[in-house]
Amino acid sequence: MTLVDQFSAYGRWRADVAEVVGRLRSWLSDNDVGDAQGDMRLQYVLDRLRDDKLTVAFVAEFSRGKSELINAVFFADYGSRILPSSAGRTTMCPTELKWSAGDRPEIRLLPIATRASQASVSELKRFPDEWEVAALPAESAAGLQQALARVGETARVDQDTARSYGFRVDPAGEEGLKPGADGLVEIPSWRHAVIQFPHPLLEQGLVVLDTPGLNAIGAEPELTLSLLPNAHAVLFILAADTGVTQSDLAVWREYVHAGQGRQKGRLVVLNKIDGLWDGLREDEQIDAEIDRQVASVADTLEVNRACVFPVSAQKGLVGRINHDAALLERSRLPVLERALTEDLLPTKQEIVRDSTLGETEDLVAQATALLEARLAGLREQLQELTDLRGKNQSVIEYMMRKIRAEKDEFEQGLQKYYAVRSVFTSLTNNLLAHLGLDALRNETRRTREAMLESTFSKGLKEAMEGFFARLRDNFKLSNDEIAEITTMLEAMYKRFSVEHGLKLAPPEAFSTLRYERELDRLEKAFNRQINNTLVLVTTEKHALTQKFFETVAMQARRTFELANRDVEQWLRAVMSPLETQVREYQLQLKRRLESVKRIHQATDTLEDRVEELKQAEAQLLRQIDELAALADGIRRALDLPGGESRPVAGERVERAA
Repeated sequence: MTLVDQFSAYGRWRADVAEVVGRLRSWLSDNDVGDAQGDMRLQYVLDRLRDDKLTVAFVAEFSRGKSELINAVFFADYGSRILPSSAGRTTMCPTELKWSAGDRPEIRLLPIATRASQASVSELKRFPDEWEVAALPAESAAGLQQALARVGETARVDQDTARSYGFRVDPAGEEGLKPGADGLVEIPSWRHAVIQFPHPLLEQGLVVLDTPGLNAIGAEPELTLSLLPNAHAVLFILAADTGVTQSDLAVWREYVHAGQGRQKGRLVVLNKIDGLWDGLREDEQIDAEIDRQVASVADTLEVNRACVFPVSAQKGLVGRINHDAALLERSRLPVLERALTEDLLPTKQEIVRDSTLGETEDLVAQATALLEARLAGLREQLQELTDLRGKNQSVIEYMMRKIRAEKDEFEQGLQKYYAVRSVFTSLTNNLLAHLGLDALRNETRRTREAMLESTFSKGLKEAMEGFFARLRDNFKLSNDEIAEITTMLEAMYKRFSVEHGLKLAPPEAFSTLRYERELDRLEKAFNRQINNTLVLVTTEKHALTQKFFETVAMQARRTFELANRDVEQWLRAVMSPLETQVREYQLQLKRRLESVKRIHQATDTLEDRVEELKQAEAQLLRQIDELAALADGIRRALDLPGGESRPVAGERVERAA
């Protein structure tokens, strides 16, 4: 199966899952079983399935064949090179290739001058006027080539301007851009490029991220702090004729590996092995030389040899365009593609599967518990009315008093429930005060003021490190509030289960660990790129402050935004079952009382009411079966066994004989 086929299969899988989740959502609404919170959660699942993206980043120094590899892997079906690929520098700015339904074929270019502002690329994506936009002739390979060549455009500026845009300038050209004889420096014309065109892989949700070389990478911290770490796969490309150079090693250590400890999805590509095909050696000798190169690269980069893939992107592209199977096989490109799909797609699919299953099974469990509560209440009412056959008015009056007593007892319990609701609201406000964006804005403002007021580099360092320390304190306080909320709800769930027979599973736990780990990763990147003596001493205070807030603080904000969204969803999820069951129990008591009142007023309606309840019982049993079938359908769509679902809240109510 080709790479296109694999991605297409994954896209169909997502569509099938979305279809069955949509059916569950409609069924819950049509049968008056769901609520607004559950509907929002399912809509969120559907949005994630529809907008799911897989980002594959290509990282290399200049002239390693990176763009040629992208052409060979993804765009050979155009019969020509699409991305510019020639000797020298062809990709001068980070370039995203993507497509979403409703997009127009176009290339959007962000001028490099926007680096002088404090806005990040992600922020500027919200302002179309900041970008230069050109239509993309998606049906013409030549037109595509001409349009896409713009990502390699450069400009010559003075050294101060280059530095203000974040580029390092080094007269020797070793630690930064080397000035020309006229004293000017060559820099990219564009800060970021977004290319949208309807390619089959891009339509399935693939996003290809093409990156520039070392000096240009370092000028855009958002690339190294967000885009690369969050990519599902990163292909680090080397050239077989040069091996691992010092600049290659710098890119690997600073931007790809970066001490993250994450190995999955990080592949090393040893390109240009066709340079060893000199026609003078046997294939066995060439293979042995390639093996030695692979071993050397693996040893230098400290990775497993299985993560290093020797290929010839150029021969693979030619073989694919000319339908030369032998040349394509010799290029070893199919081996890399298999590794990419075997590593990337199953991992991504597992993440989507787990998140979808977690949400849907939780909501199915709540809905099943609600239906079973209705069924139990209905059967209790049916038993009461059946027992009234042939009884006199005094028995019926006794039954009315009994139900009223239950109602009074439940209303007393409701007072405790309302008190818990009040405490829950207070704790929620405290939690969001620690984890909310207002808290982050206050920390950001305090840190900015401290940095601008600082006289020495030590003060700058303390202010930036204090920013991370205070964010960690916020997470700790948030965990304390979460623990208190969970303990309080567990007690309330247990009380209503024991005293009133409500079927309530213990509330789901919530942890901020993933956000704390993201903060750890961000702090490591900060220490590596900003918090070092060279940068602190050589960077002007205002420039350093700007760099910190448009990179580190911006990424911290995204982490807090994600934490806010998830914790708010959790808060809705843990209260919803209790609220729904309380509401349902109140309705049941009301129906029981009204039913007995009707019998008290007219005993000839008893048999009619018993028959109504039997029909309602049969309908509830059908609904429970339909819901179970929908849950099994979701598991089958997720490629999971239908009979191994998590136990739902409460035991299944026994069917009437």
